[in-house]
Amino acid sequence: MLIVRATKKLLRLAGPSNAQDDDRGTTSLGPWYATVLFWRPRIVLLVNEATLLPVLLPMAPTATLTSRIAEEISTVLSAHHAPETFIDQERQHMQTAQLGVTANRSVVGVMTEFARLAEIHHHDDPTVDLVELAVRLAATPCSPLYGRNVSPDRELAATLRAITT
Repeated sequence: MLIVRATKKLLRLAGPSNAQDDDRGTTSLGPWYATVLFWRPRIVLLVNEATLLPVLLPMAPTATLTSRIAEEISTVLSAHHAPETFIDQERQHMQTAQLGVTANRSVVGVMTEFARLAEIHHHDDPTVDLVELAVRLAATPCSPLYGRNVSPDRELAATLRAITT
């Protein structure tokens, strides 16, 4: 099961919280945090709690949002050259998703910074591909990662090495 810790803005649009505060899910990467970007059309920004890896996907149709998250996360993991066996395993665990409230202020802060950076890129090129933009954002240095691997793409690579060895 995938746990998505959503901001109040996103919960108002996508539905009520149905995950408990202590739920971690069954995915190897753990919970993801999410917020809505009020672009036209609206975009959902996801950030992984462990690696701070960003993922972007269209919000519409909102009724199918939780069922589309797994595929978009898989696409971004593939863009970062994650092993197919790992992606398939994660996809299996993400077949069901539950929304919960945010619990980690540090991840929310990183998500806010990614939202600002994404807005700048979107303003410069409104037709930017969401996967390409997510990969670009993943190269951004993040202060919670300074003591380890500095940026989400490097943190993901280190996490994958640790998991798959």
